[in-house]
Amino acid sequence: MATPIGNARDITLRALDVLQAADLIACEDTRVTAKLLAIYGIRATTLAYHDHNGEKMRPQILQALREDKIVALVSDAGTPLIADPGYRLVREVAEAGLPVTALPGASALLAGLSLSGLPTDRFLFAGFLPERGGERRRMLGELAAVQASLVLFESPRRIGEALADALQMLGDRPAAIGRELTKKFEEVRRDTLAALAQHYQKVEPPKGEIVLVIGPPLEETKIVDETDIDRALGAALQTSSFKQAVADVAAATGASRKLVYARALRLKDAG
Repeated sequence: MATPIGNARDITLRALDVLQAADLIACEDTRVTAKLLAIYGIRATTLAYHDHNGEKMRPQILQALREDKIVALVSDAGTPLIADPGYRLVREVAEAGLPVTALPGASALLAGLSLSGLPTDRFLFAGFLPERGGERRRMLGELAAVQASLVLFESPRRIGEALADALQMLGDRPAAIGRELTKKFEEVRRDTLAALAQHYQKVEPPKGEIVLVIGPPLEETKIVDETDIDRALGAALQTSSFKQAVADVAAATGASRKLVYARALRLKDAG
């Protein structure tokens, strides 16, 4: 059985049980994982599995699984397979008809969203922002119309520039910066994109991993002349029911349903 496990300070008891039972532990850096294993007195065979050797190592891992061995995939930091190439291993394990499961643990992505104070009913995780300004602005422009909170990873060295670009491409939305989430020096700063951009462009770059959460597009209040509403209602009432005409005109003009309903009643009484 293959099991992805996060290498976190607050590792779960279930993850420790799996590591104790594992025949093989695949990890980004065996030296990093060795420190974790030493803390808990775990002795197991480890092998390096990362971007550069994946093609070579996946057949070895699949063979171990075919021999009914337990293989655990451990990340150096964060949650395995999130913004991580490990998904290729899971895909091949699944295609081979072998069992695979995940042990949820600390996740900066979800922690940042939870602590942001921004809507969580719908969100899009867009991974890392591009390093180059032009590419970063292009990506943010593509995300501008997404009707959901945006969750992004960013380098602490570029966070000031990224916030300025987000302000330019998305408008001034509420946002939150999470630093070193799920770790000892966790910190969250909440404000508008404009205020956050101003702050991080004036101070020294923060240390640690950064999660940027940006609220969904702000609803625009359309100012519509009542004469336009009456004209639209007059046309809509010729072909639709009273209720449907009110709904259609409210949607088309952006005016409140209450206002459109009141204008429709006046037109009905006048007629």
